[in-house]
Amino acid sequence: MAYCDHCKKNPATMHMIQFINGERTEYNLCEECAAEMGGSLFLPDAQFSLPNLLGSVFESVLGGAQAHKSQTKICPSCKTPFSEVGKTGKVGCSDCYAAFADEIESSLRRVQGNAQHVGKIPARNGKPAQMRKQIERYKQQLQKAIGMEEYEKAAEFRDKIKELEKQL
Repeated sequence: MAYCDHCKKNPATMHMIQFINGERTEYNLCEECAAEMGGSLFLPDAQFSLPNLLGSVFESVLGGAQAHKSQTKICPSCKTPFSEVGKTGKVGCSDCYAAFADEIESSLRRVQGNAQHVGKIPARNGKPAQMRKQIERYKQQLQKAIGMEEYEKAAEFRDKIKELEKQL
């Protein structure tokens, strides 16, 4: 068990990573110290908002290999250029997501390691959610097995689904 880096006595329940001028600093903090230090961990004049964060992420795409192509790309519906999305972090309309899908996806992959949000399941009381996810995976595999006429596999998945549903 890791202990709080600040008070050194309570168990750490929060892991924070901070980047300032390219320098990475990590903190393991308890809830009390995290609340206490919350304001001082960030630069007081920094603008932490989702559009600013997304703008900086998309701006990195504009500086990369796709720079010319991305800068000239324009949403056909609202005529917002991707260069504007890169500066502000805001799209012009819902069609911008489709128009700039390649740029947005590559940015998300670079930041998150994946373009699809998978979320996290809490360690405490997360077992039912994990079981429901497993049931969903088994149902997909069941449908695939039926489609491929692999009925023995399908029966195995059906049985696994029934067993997990009993445990819920």
